Amino acid sequence: MKLKWKYIIVSLVLLVSLFINLQVGSQFIGTSKIISTFTGFSDDYDFVVYNYRLPRMIISLIGGGLLGVSGAIVQSLLRNPLASPDIIGVTKGAGLFAVAQTLLLPALPFYFLGVASFIGAVVLIMLIMVIGKLFQASTYTIALIGVALSAICQAGLQYFMIRYPDNINTTLLWLSGSVWGRNYDDLWFFIPGIVVLPLIFLFARKIDVLSLGDESAVSLGEKVSLIRNVYLVMAAICVGSVVSVTGTIGFIGLIAPHIARLLAGPKAIKLLPLSALIGSIFLLVADAIGKGLFPPLEIPAGVVTAIIGAPYFLYLLKKSQSV
Repeated sequence: MKLKWKYIIVSLVLLVSLFINLQVGSQFIGTSKIISTFTGFSDDYDFVVYNYRLPRMIISLIGGGLLGVSGAIVQSLLRNPLASPDIIGVTKGAGLFAVAQTLLLPALPFYFLGVASFIGAVVLIMLIMVIGKLFQASTYTIALIGVALSAICQAGLQYFMIRYPDNINTTLLWLSGSVWGRNYDDLWFFIPGIVVLPLIFLFARKIDVLSLGDESAVSLGEKVSLIRNVYLVMAAICVGSVVSVTGTIGFIGLIAPHIARLLAGPKAIKLLPLSALIGSIFLLVADAIGKGLFPPLEIPAGVVTAIIGAPYFLYLLKKSQSV
C-alpha cells in the first residue's frame, strides 16, 4: 500500500477518534447531536460539548501528538526501539518538578506549573547527556542511565506523598495522568511544544544522518553532539508541555513511533508526522475508554495507556532479545 493511502487511513481513524471522544462521557451524545451542536441547529448540548468535552478533546489531540513526536525523536537518536520519554525518565522528571512546585510553592501563579514541568524535563535530559558524556556511554547505556534517573524521580514523588499526605490526591493525579477537569486555559501550556514542532520537522534529515551512527555522521560533516543535544532538548520541551497539562502519561511515546515505523519506515520526515497522528489517536481513545467504561466514574487516561502499553513493552522486549 502506498504511503499516501496509509496517511489517509490514519487520518480517517483520527477523525473517528475525535468524534468518539466527544460522544463518550457520563451521557452518550449521538453523532447527529454532535453535528447539530457544531452547525448551530441545536443547542441542547452546547454547554457540555463546548465547556467540557471539546477542551478535553483538543488537549488529547495536541498532547498525544507531542508525545508521539518526542518518542520518535528519542528512539531515533538513541537507536533503541525500547526507548521513550517516559522510560528514560523525562516524563518523570517533568512530573516531579511540577508536583514539587504545586506542593512547595502553591501561591505561585498557575503558569509556573508549566515552567516547572519544562525545567524538570530539560534537567533530566541534561543529566542524561552529561552522565553519558562523562562515561562515554553508548546509546543503549544512555537509555539505562535514563531508567536509573527515572527511578530516582519516582522516589522523589514517593517522598512528596509521604511528606505531604494532605495533598496526596494532587500527587496521585500527576502520577496517573489525566485530562479530567482541563479547560481552554490549559492550552497555553502547549505553546512551547507547538513552537518547536516546525523546527523538528524542518531539520528532520539530521535525525536520519545520526541514525547511521556517530562515525558515519561525523564523516558527513555533521556536529553529532550538538544535533543530538538540541533534538533531545526539543523532545523534552514537548514532553514538558504535555506533563504540565495532563500529568505523567506513559507508553504513548513508545507505541506510537513503533506503529508509525511499521507503516512508514524509519525516515524521520515520514516517521515524525505519522507518530504525531497515531499518538493523538492513542490518547483520544484512552481518554474515551477512561470516561466511558464506568460512567460517571472516570479512569485516568494514563492508567488506560499503561494497561495497553505495558504488555506491548514486554512484547517488544522479547522481540528485541530474539533478534
